[in-house]
Amino acid sequence: MVMKQLLEVFDILDDSAASGARMKDYLLSVNPAANVEVFPLTGPKGSTDVIRVLIPGKNGKSSGRTAPTLGIIGRLGGLGARPAMTGFVSDGDGACTVLTVAAKLLDMQKKGDILEGDVIIATHICPDAPTEPHDPVPFMGSPVQMHQNNETEVLSAMDAILSVDTTKGNRIINHRGFAISNTVKSGYILSVSDDLLDIMQTTTGQLPRVFPLATQDITPYGNDLYHINSILQPATATDAPVVGVAITTETMVAGCATGATHPTDLEETARFVIEAAKYYGSGKCSFYREDQFRHLTELYGDMRHLQTLGDTSR
Repeated sequence: MVMKQLLEVFDILDDSAASGARMKDYLLSVNPAANVEVFPLTGPKGSTDVIRVLIPGKNGKSSGRTAPTLGIIGRLGGLGARPAMTGFVSDGDGACTVLTVAAKLLDMQKKGDILEGDVIIATHICPDAPTEPHDPVPFMGSPVQMHQNNETEVLSAMDAILSVDTTKGNRIINHRGFAISNTVKSGYILSVSDDLLDIMQTTTGQLPRVFPLATQDITPYGNDLYHINSILQPATATDAPVVGVAITTETMVAGCATGATHPTDLEETARFVIEAAKYYGSGKCSFYREDQFRHLTELYGDMRHLQTLGDTSR
């Protein structure tokens, strides 16, 4: 159970004065040995606080050993859309979830339950992000550009990434809770990870749910193509395998909607992410089949051009 940590994290984020410094203080209160980094990031429409948490594993690479490192990224435009909207917006669910994961893993670590591999958690905290038009419901905007998010949150130390994002403003996911994506790697949309499906059905007690991806969803923002949202944008900045973890609803809900955060859904998502971290670090969870990926690239070549803005001369 991570409901305690979730409610504590939400209380800090549901504040017009929410900041990276306040969240760092909270995480240090959970575990005084926590490795938390906070710094400001300024973009064309304002600024935000980037927060990164390193949770060392027993055999993690940060201590010179070889267990793989899982990156957990919370994607969002902002926690609030002030002054247009009052209070915490649905778009902040991804950040709330991954910071809940950070708090729980730090608490576990303090109590002696240490994972095998390192876990790196990254997101940003902005209580007053802009909004922007998008069909079928408005998008939350962001004070910074997507390439800035990728540069500060997608780290070379991450051997695989779970990208957690509110994904409610669409007609293709009709389930309240969360769903995962296919694995995306180096411009390819690969098969869904069986290991992650197994973890999902164990933590939820239900059949696992997968959301569909289009090729344009894994291309960078800024190419004038429609994207479901920013959930797979980390895949444009790394060759590590990336899986989207979408927080979902039965109906379309705008990212700038308030009163639209469902604690039980975020708690369920956080438990899934924590279990995935346990299994991945111990070598018992694979995001993709290396032999299949190697054969795929031998047959069809390099697809990394899909990680770029493409041929802009046309």
